[in-house]
Amino acid sequence: MKTFDIAVFEGDGIGPEIMGPTLDLLDQVAATSGTYALRPQIAPAGAAHYAKTGESLPEASMDIARGADAILLSAMGLPDVRYDDGTEISPQIDLRKALDLFAGVRPVRITPGQRTPLKLDGGQHIDFVLIRESTEGLFFTQGQGAVTECDATETLRITRATSEKLFRFAFRMAEKRKAAGHGPGHLTCVDKANVFRAFAFFREIFYDEARSFPEVTPAHAYVDATALWMVEKPWVFDVMVTENMFGDILSDLGAGLMGGLGMAPSADIGEDHAVFQPCHGSAPDIAGLGVANPFAMILSGAMMIDWLGDRHDLPQMVADAERLQAAVDTVLADGTTITRDLGGQANTAQAAAAVADALGDV
Repeated sequence: MKTFDIAVFEGDGIGPEIMGPTLDLLDQVAATSGTYALRPQIAPAGAAHYAKTGESLPEASMDIARGADAILLSAMGLPDVRYDDGTEISPQIDLRKALDLFAGVRPVRITPGQRTPLKLDGGQHIDFVLIRESTEGLFFTQGQGAVTECDATETLRITRATSEKLFRFAFRMAEKRKAAGHGPGHLTCVDKANVFRAFAFFREIFYDEARSFPEVTPAHAYVDATALWMVEKPWVFDVMVTENMFGDILSDLGAGLMGGLGMAPSADIGEDHAVFQPCHGSAPDIAGLGVANPFAMILSGAMMIDWLGDRHDLPQMVADAERLQAAVDTVLADGTTITRDLGGQANTAQAAAAVADALGDV
């Protein structure tokens, strides 16, 4: 049996409340499989930890992350705890940069019965993936921008080395989805190449990489048009790839299509490490009430075991990820045990228990 060490960052606010049931579900899935095990290692970090110790991401926690097979991270940050310069405590961004997690993966899926602001007639199939470069772009000078009394400057940086890795990852994602029957094998580069030379450079690299992936159809679109089409006709997308800030904004739009951030899982993946976390924040206004939606955290856990299974050639783990996702889909379709942000009345424990029960039927 293969045992994987998982670095667990419990997070702030509602973070620990949604991490606990997620770990329980992952244990349930692994125990049923009998072919692998997950060994969690708690790594202290976050805004609350900073308030107590003056450290937001201790070196000991970084060591745990570096040595782990995967990293599972819950919501982090508190609005009233900030660095001296006024910026947010965000260890998740520090991890991305320290571990070179250049590919931010944000799936957007709408399943039958799922709450959405879109008016769908039932014939459209919405299942696409947004891949966001996560280490440079407009976030390059985060916390280090030049500010004077009269002006402020931030630097947008796009490098060939990172862009090539990003595009290869995105093309492989489109290939994988096509092989699994989840998409037609299309990849769209989202940019603003008509205005910025940096994005013309970005697009040029995209098409250079496309030559190595003849099974994938490449295309490009401007970011403003993409935002429009994500609302008007999101079913036309398969995989999209974009710069850091554009991806940050579009991924929240994608979460809105799914009914809110409580349904939005994510991953930040590099060549040697990967972090899996929900897209939403720590929601301190409901922390301790036991009413937080655990689905984004659970789905992030499913993404983690899918990545581990693919990376280590363990098909059972990939199948278990699909089972866990299908169990969440079943609970959503039933609609009787969903949290209040999705229009239901269930609390965190009840929603997670419903997923556990559904696992036996998928």
